[in-house]
Amino acid sequence: MKVDGKVVVVTGAAGGIGAALARRFAAEGAAALVLADLDGAAAAELAATLPGEVVGVEADVTSEEQVAELVGETLGRFDRIDLFCANAGITSGAGLEASAETWARTWAVNVLSHVYSARAVLPSMLERGSGYLLHTCSAAGLLTAVGDAPYAVTKHAAVSFAEWLSITYGSQGIRVSALCPQGVDTPMLRDGLKEGHIGAKVTAAGGAVLSAESVADSVVAGLEAEKFLILPHPEVARYYLHRATDTDRWLAGMRGLRDTLA
Repeated sequence: MKVDGKVVVVTGAAGGIGAALARRFAAEGAAALVLADLDGAAAAELAATLPGEVVGVEADVTSEEQVAELVGETLGRFDRIDLFCANAGITSGAGLEASAETWARTWAVNVLSHVYSARAVLPSMLERGSGYLLHTCSAAGLLTAVGDAPYAVTKHAAVSFAEWLSITYGSQGIRVSALCPQGVDTPMLRDGLKEGHIGAKVTAAGGAVLSAESVADSVVAGLEAEKFLILPHPEVARYYLHRATDTDRWLAGMRGLRDTLA
């Protein structure tokens, strides 16, 4: 799928990967962009800098009602949604000490928001017989997130849900991609390093830290190829294979990396 001429919604669009996607989609000639973020003012500010028909709105992706309103208002204004990017995500930096509230919040943002957007947008896509869902899942969804149990678990669930969507609706014209980058130079990673989170240290040490713009380049290429797994860090595919074929060795290596950086 080429973004040119398409109506696109991006959540978590005010910064990081979401903002990079918005800028790249605008440059690719999207017919319309709807940028949603919990910080509506920041989303609107970004929208004002981009060419074409771009709007920035406030939306809490953990609220199914607000996600449904986002989809409904976009359909009312532009008549269709060709690509929905469920990009919002959060980390916790916590292990067993993570509170029930932390688990619930991480689950709501990293998993349920994808469920809510799919529920809201799929009926219109299925009626047209075409549509694309891009879910930002992280390499943690294929591997793990050292030092962040809620993030590791929820990102695995996000990949699993994206797989389920592809299996269930792929024969009805719906395409699904799971974006799984490793280290990306975003406020999320920088804040984690500043706070000394072991997970951020492992991520930064595990390979190249890419710019958000580089990730957006990979997304455009992945969408055009209609690949399920979009891997801005190609080495993640190798790590994923090692994890599957020699799990004990992979776990030992991850323990060693954690012990070295703890």
